[in-house]
Amino acid sequence: MHLKNALRAASALTLVAATGAIAAGHSPTITIATVNNGDMIRMQGYTDQFTAETGINVEWVTLEENVLRQRVTTDITTRGGQFDIMTIGMYETPIWGSNGWLVPLDDLSAEYDVDDILPAMRNGLSHDGTLYAAPFYGESSMVMYRTDLMEKAGLEMPVAPTWQFIREAAAAMDDPANDINGICLRGKAGWGEGGAFITVTGNSFGARWFDEGWNAQFDQPEWADALNFYVNLMNDYGPEGYATNGFNENLSLFNQGKCGMWIDATVAASFVTGDDSTVADHVGFALAPNAEGIEKRANWLWAWALAIPAGTQQEAEAKQFIEWATSKDYIELVAANEGWANVPPGARTSLYETPEYQDVPFAQMTLDSINAADPTDPTVDPVPYVGIQFVAIPEFAGIATEVSQEFSAAYAGQQSIEEALEKAQAITNEAMEAAGYR
Repeated sequence: MHLKNALRAASALTLVAATGAIAAGHSPTITIATVNNGDMIRMQGYTDQFTAETGINVEWVTLEENVLRQRVTTDITTRGGQFDIMTIGMYETPIWGSNGWLVPLDDLSAEYDVDDILPAMRNGLSHDGTLYAAPFYGESSMVMYRTDLMEKAGLEMPVAPTWQFIREAAAAMDDPANDINGICLRGKAGWGEGGAFITVTGNSFGARWFDEGWNAQFDQPEWADALNFYVNLMNDYGPEGYATNGFNENLSLFNQGKCGMWIDATVAASFVTGDDSTVADHVGFALAPNAEGIEKRANWLWAWALAIPAGTQQEAEAKQFIEWATSKDYIELVAANEGWANVPPGARTSLYETPEYQDVPFAQMTLDSINAADPTDPTVDPVPYVGIQFVAIPEFAGIATEVSQEFSAAYAGQQSIEEALEKAQAITNEAMEAAGYR
């Protein structure tokens, strides 16, 4: 359906309900917890249009990523009832859905077209075939790099680079005199921040969190190889204070022209090529790297998605918002106002079949990166878990947060890599034994 026709139909259907609610003296309000990244903030700018169409008011609680995870986890486990919609991801959704903590999204309208959601996203946000969260956008990770600096260095970025090439390129592009770091990567503590990045880096060096008996594997040489490579790379060619840099900090550095390369979420592509980027005309893209001789790449699979906590008093209104915000029509709305490069990526098959979007320079690389990520086969050696940058068990968030803190301390020079790995091994095995896995 064309955007104008869709909006006209939606307005006609919702005006009666909205008018009735206002006439009865009731203007419902839903409260949404979300993460402070660009796409979610962009969505907030269109909220008034949703309210005008439906009569439903929206209050936003916008939080830094680590804080968001803590707040929504506390709220849902204690049934606090602070939020009618939560922004969560592929880690939380199947676990919380299986616990009965989320409202099933099994009755969305035919026009919404659930089957259009990319299979990787739909599967990752479901439990036993039931969808429990709708993806606002989906992502993997990839290399974003300065084409002008790469050319100046006399190098050409492969479509599928190795870590060894990444280090060579970082060395060639590093230019302290002009405040340009060869590479910017996450080091910030938090299982979904620096923890996610070092986990996929570990995968690409042949490491894994657990063996098939749920024994921690941080005492194995693959983890030492991955962590030593990362720390040496960042100490040599990364920005000062990288141990506290996450997605937003590195995005800011890249957009200011202070990074030769950045390996991070594919969703960043629209921002590094957007109006706020000083290097927008000089950005190229490649698959996340792998170590030579290792088949696994350092790419993840994730969706920031909207879910409804069980027990909300605004379930119908919350579903209306989710249908609106994650629909094909919302994508067209953003495209009409801000261009196809700025629509939420990685969630719908139809987006990648749209000719205008196929012309966006990072569209195909994003899709290729998503399709290359397999949560059921994330590591070189067999593992008993599903998940690429996370392990899909309830205990993981707590364990990985502690482990990431130890790694960040090593990045900051507060302890050795060997000490960080020893502590990670002990933390993980003790927690798994207490939880009855071992």
